Amino acid sequence: MATLSKTQIDRLGDRLKKGSPSEADLRLLDEYRRSFSDVHNTVVRAIREKLNLKPTGRPEKSTASIIDKLRRESIRLSQIQDIAGCRIIVGDIDEQDRAVVSLQALFPGASIADRRRFASHGYRAIHVIAKISGLPIEIQVRTTLQDTWAEFSERLSDRIDPGIKYGGGDDQMREVLMEYSKIVEAFEVSERDMAALPPKSLKRKMIQQGMNEQKQAISEALRRLIFMAK
Repeated sequence: MATLSKTQIDRLGDRLKKGSPSEADLRLLDEYRRSFSDVHNTVVRAIREKLNLKPTGRPEKSTASIIDKLRRESIRLSQIQDIAGCRIIVGDIDEQDRAVVSLQALFPGASIADRRRFASHGYRAIHVIAKISGLPIEIQVRTTLQDTWAEFSERLSDRIDPGIKYGGGDDQMREVLMEYSKIVEAFEVSERDMAALPPKSLKRKMIQQGMNEQKQAISEALRRLIFMAK
């Protein structure tokens, strides 16, 4: 594909927003999203080799997902930062912070979206946006609890209403999602408090044991909800 200018990309996005896209525009969008593949592979390989982390990849967002995002949000096609990306799952919030620092060092100039401070409809994570050859690649860094919550949200979106992920859909289901998001947030506060204690202190060991049990209980509750939403 010949390299498109920013103006051409945004004009394509404008056409896609308006209604039924032409076959030519769908082909052009497909080519544009596939242009991220090599850069995505470069990012994933660097994370594995340099940081010894294990990202799971999502080479390109589907054309339908891109069009849905264009129509749902006030955004230009050239501004979409998650056309390609990967995800890193870590044990706790301390590991999450360390992973983000390492990613910033690996990809200088990367931008950060901390969705722990500004949760998106209950969704909690940190997104690191690395730019390689002018193309953005979104690296989602989640704790295991954040990831389990996100899986529950995805399942509800798939089975009940796609709008649930974006603050729409069934009121009761939205309330359940938000309630568990608050539980995850409270657990993260406790993790930070515990991390401030001396590593080998008896108090820390006792708190750690209780938090491990609490974490398991939260995870199991979310897993049950995920299973029920099948």
